[in-house]
Amino acid sequence: MPAKGQDGMQTSKYLARLIGPVAIAMGAYIVLNGAAFRVMVGQFLASYALIFLAGLLTLTAGLAIVLVHNIWTRDWRVIITIFGWLAVIGGALRIAFPQLVVSAGGAIFAHAAALPAIGVGVIILAAVLSYFGYRTA
Repeated sequence: MPAKGQDGMQTSKYLARLIGPVAIAMGAYIVLNGAAFRVMVGQFLASYALIFLAGLLTLTAGLAIVLVHNIWTRDWRVIITIFGWLAVIGGALRIAFPQLVVSAGGAIFAHAAALPAIGVGVIILAAVLSYFGYRTA
């Protein structure tokens, strides 16, 4: 059941507190360890087994978020909903079309200059979630 009212805000804050710090760590890793991240992505894209497993985990996490937080508002909470739906779609694509993941991932990560921008973008979105999740108001 989607979250509504004050209980819905508590769900939003809980998910923001969970997703925000994890995504900050991920973004920081991308920015600070770009070369290592590129190697890791290359290894990931070389394994259909890892792509399938990542698809199962991503799909499960996305469905869990969407089932409790399918909130389409004009405030910060929509970030969580979009994140959940992107996880559902990304997980399903990894499971159904691993070859598409390999070609798209290779094209994206072939450009080393894009990595810092991706990392900074992740950090900014994660900081917004963390702020709203942990603020006391």
